Amino acid sequence: MRLISRKDNGPLARWWYTVDWPLMGAVWLLMALGVMFSLVASPPVAQRIGLGGFHFFTRHLLFLLPAAALFAASSMLNGPLTRRLALLLFIGGLGLMGLALIAGPEIKGAHRWIDLGPFNLQPSELAKPGFVVLAAWLLVEAKRRPEMPGMWIGWGLFGLFAGLLVLQPDMGQTVLVAATWLGLLFLSGLAWRHVLMLGGAALAGLAAAFVAFDHVRARIMHFIDPPPVIDGARTQMDFAREAFLNGGLFGAGPGGGSVNKYLPDAHTDFLLAAVAEEFGLMAVIVVIGVYVFIVQRILRRAAGLGNPFRRLAAAGLAILFGLQAFINLGVNVQLLPAKGMTLPLLSYGGSSLMAAAMTLGMALALLREDAREAAFPDAGRAMAARA
Repeated sequence: MRLISRKDNGPLARWWYTVDWPLMGAVWLLMALGVMFSLVASPPVAQRIGLGGFHFFTRHLLFLLPAAALFAASSMLNGPLTRRLALLLFIGGLGLMGLALIAGPEIKGAHRWIDLGPFNLQPSELAKPGFVVLAAWLLVEAKRRPEMPGMWIGWGLFGLFAGLLVLQPDMGQTVLVAATWLGLLFLSGLAWRHVLMLGGAALAGLAAAFVAFDHVRARIMHFIDPPPVIDGARTQMDFAREAFLNGGLFGAGPGGGSVNKYLPDAHTDFLLAAVAEEFGLMAVIVVIGVYVFIVQRILRRAAGLGNPFRRLAAAGLAILFGLQAFINLGVNVQLLPAKGMTLPLLSYGGSSLMAAAMTLGMALALLREDAREAAFPDAGRAMAARA
């Protein structure tokens, strides 16, 4: 007996019969893995800095509840409502980023957060999915209506967003946003020579950051030419390498790791290293496999969408999510210099968790449109007309 009848034409029934359940299941799996990994990796970090052993784990659960609700709610939206949510996220995010520069707390030399009392909000995390959806709409409208300067408006929004990120400074997020924007331009039909020119400009920007910011220069130089360990002084990347070596194929078992007792960001940026030591390489392969499944499924489903905006926006959200995971994974295995970027849906961090949940929720909403038209023709035609 079905809980929801196909004869029901209400919003819940349309969502139930048109949502991509394998994709949704993979997202729930990542969230569940995040809870388990937090329980293993975060207690040593909390105890080392004088907090209760389950401080970060409890807060991770508290952040996960609204994130799960936002994921489910955003997956129920239609095309127009997804654009409105994106506009709200982007404008609100940029405004709060400006406020963080003026009145936000300084943490490790950066002004990226708004102090909300119980937790700090990182507005740039919420602005990222908003930017992707808005940029996709502008690029599609620029082709549909040549008189509309959609391309130039998109460049303006990107410049404003990237400029605020540099001022914070947050070079990791700047690289992520720039790479996602480049991906959107390529998918929208930009010529290869323009893509190469933009790639050259991005490299020039990275060189400028190398010269202008001491912490960027230090991270890149440490990646290129790691200094020798003197008197036991090791960096987080040294600890991460040791964790992977200790873990082997099947790990030391939950609670059997030692490196996370010394790794400062074992619950955030270097969560994968803690997972590798306690659960082994096989667990890391499973995690990577789930990320690959989510990204490729969104891209494959997006390629078959009939609406150009939904197609480009869903693909852009997949690129954003996948690139962030790739960067974090690359840092953990020392393929990339340290960026200070979380592993989406797994690492501790309320802003990152909720932003990743909404990113995938909006992608699910965009993918539902064509399926909704097939399952509920009358409602689907009305939705398509508004999209």
